[in-house]
Amino acid sequence: MAAAGRVLVYGGKGALGSIIVNRFKAENWWVASIDLFPNEQADRNIIITETESWTAQEKEVLKGVEGNLGEEKVDAVLCVAGGWAGGNAASDEFVKNSDLMWKQSVWSSAIAANISSKWLKSGGTLALTGAQAALEGTPGMIGYGMAKAAVHQLVKSLASANSGLPDGSLVAAVLPVTLDTPMNRKFMSNADMTKWTPLDFVANLFYEWAKNAGRPANGSLLQLLTEGGVTSVKPVA
Repeated sequence: MAAAGRVLVYGGKGALGSIIVNRFKAENWWVASIDLFPNEQADRNIIITETESWTAQEKEVLKGVEGNLGEEKVDAVLCVAGGWAGGNAASDEFVKNSDLMWKQSVWSSAIAANISSKWLKSGGTLALTGAQAALEGTPGMIGYGMAKAAVHQLVKSLASANSGLPDGSLVAAVLPVTLDTPMNRKFMSNADMTKWTPLDFVANLFYEWAKNAGRPANGSLLQLLTEGGVTSVKPVA
C-alpha cells in the first residue's frame, strides 16, 4: 500500500519525536527521523555526527535528506529537537549552557527551515518548537529563553513574504510550558503533573496540520496550556 504522506522529524528519537514518529506510522505515513541515534520505527534514519559546527551539521543533514528523498517532496517537516539547561549571567556555565541551547534549538530549527525550502511540498507544513516561558524574561535559564525566543523570531521571518519557503506553506511553533516526558517525571517528581502537556496531544496536533486539517494562521506561536489534565491551544496575540 502506498504511503498516505511523507514527513521528516528532526529530533525523531527524543521523547516527543518518538511519539510523533509512532503517530504518523500508525496512519501509514512514510517517516524519516533526523537525530543523533536511530529510531527503529522510522522508515529512514539520518544520523547526525556533526555536533560542533553548524555548517557541518547542515551539510551532513542535507546530504542525508537528499540521499533518502532525491527529488521527492514531503508533506511536513517537524522540528522537535531541543533540551533544557539553566543558569543566570553569573553562573559558571552560563555561556556553555547558552551554547548548548543554541545548538539544540536554533541549529536544528534553522536546518529544518533550509530542508523545507528544498523538499517541502507547496502547501506543506513546517512546525517548530518554542517555549511559553520565552515570551518573557527567563533569568534563571537565560540561555534556554534566548534560544527559544530566536525560534519564535524564525517563525515570524519564515511566515513573511520572500522567506524562501514554498508557496502556501504553513510555518508555526508550539510553545509548551512543560511537556510530560520521562525525564521531567524523573527530575520533577513532586511537580503538579496535571499541568503538563501530554506528548500525544502535540503529536496529534502536528498530524492534523500535516494532513491540512485544523491548521492555524501562518506564523502562529501557539501556547500549549494544560490545567487539570486538559490542554488548550492559545495563540500569542
